[in-house]
Amino acid sequence: MKKSSDAEKQLKRFIGKFEPAHQRVIRAVRAALRKRFPTANELAYDNYNFFVIGYGPTERPSDCIVSIAAAANGIGLCFIRGASLRDPRKILLGSGKQTRFIRLESADVLARPEVEALIAEAVAQARSPFPASGRGKLIIRSVSAKQRPRTSAASARRPRRSGLRDVRRTTKS
Repeated sequence: MKKSSDAEKQLKRFIGKFEPAHQRVIRAVRAALRKRFPTANELAYDNYNFFVIGYGPTERPSDCIVSIAAAANGIGLCFIRGASLRDPRKILLGSGKQTRFIRLESADVLARPEVEALIAEAVAQARSPFPASGRGKLIIRSVSAKQRPRTSAASARRPRRSGLRDVRRTTKS
């Protein structure tokens, strides 16, 4: 397992792959969830399709309650067992057997009463309780060598600050 400062540096690199507006949302949502779940472990994945940070009471991914899921087209808050949650306002998206999500334009969405109610219900349904005290750890669980782009096509055309040349797709007419 990596030291906490190494994991934070690695997480910063994962988030840095996104366009600046998405980076700000990811960081703000992470801070809000850290505040909401101070004893939760953060399980980070930089997979092929998504960058994900799951929040749970243990180091087991199956115990996560919610997760931030980010891709080039936006950021969502996933409720791992969202299909079993009461959703009278019909804000949960998705049709799978287990997971549901909401889109996050900003961290302010987390403060909406209907979202707070879903989070509280997800915590109440948790298989394992969160520790009463202490501070959760950041754990880098997996990193895929091959990944979908983390920025939209429009922002990918902008020159990058890193000094790398701007590579544009060309199509034949």
